[in-house]
Amino acid sequence: MSTAKPRVLLVTDLAYQARGRRYCDEDIRLSARLREDFDVALCHPLDAASLMDAFDVVLVRNSGPVLNYPAEYEAFRDRALARGTRVHNQLTGRADMAGKQYLLDLSAAGYPVIPTIDRAEDLARLPVVPDYVVKPKLGADSIGLRIVPRDRLAAVEYDGVLVQPLIRFVYEVSFYFVDDAFQYALHAPDPGQRWRLVPYEATAADLEFARRFIAWNSIEHGIQRVDACRTPEGELLLVELEDLNPYLSLDLVAEATQDSFVAALKASLRTMATAPRP
Repeated sequence: MSTAKPRVLLVTDLAYQARGRRYCDEDIRLSARLREDFDVALCHPLDAASLMDAFDVVLVRNSGPVLNYPAEYEAFRDRALARGTRVHNQLTGRADMAGKQYLLDLSAAGYPVIPTIDRAEDLARLPVVPDYVVKPKLGADSIGLRIVPRDRLAAVEYDGVLVQPLIRFVYEVSFYFVDDAFQYALHAPDPGQRWRLVPYEATAADLEFARRFIAWNSIEHGIQRVDACRTPEGELLLVELEDLNPYLSLDLVAEATQDSFVAALKASLRTMATAPRP
């Protein structure tokens, strides 16, 4: 029996400058843990398509917003799908991986999502508030996001953008999953400090909320982050379902939680590496 370790290509942009986070530190530490069980190589997202054939699994991690290289990302997806490359997260995601259309779809289907529209004629479906958020359907990291007062909404051009009410929430909270298994939660007690996170003890109701979106997205193997806000009335509303390359904030959780997360990720990668190619 062969004792060779499965080969993992970890796709990351170690030079990407994120606001309030150091992507490179997280991926350096995570790759060190994965080397315990896998042969691991790191590469920039622009090199992934040309290198991936030599690996059993391609693990997309902190690779930065793909809107910075849309043509190359589409070429990577097309090549991976054509060759049956095992990509983690699987490329079947219906959330941020495919743009922000899912916010419209989920809102129309009655899911607990911040009300979202993309047509001027649907403005009546939004609550009356002082300000609104206008953001690109293909946005990431708040790129292109702007706040528009209600009296200036008529000037908004609905060309590839979404409009939502600016929610005056109590706090934001994120739930982290590997495959369909919940791992941990973090929240930002100060609404003005999105990335000043602390551990959060999720309730049964919180997890029921988050799992609805994980089940809807139906990714069998991957890391997903469900971002939500808590309204003054106590309701959770979905802000974002990150299913492409969610930042994990692993350095903010206890060592035992980190170990549990890494073990879950290893198991998911191992299952993918040994599965028949699609």
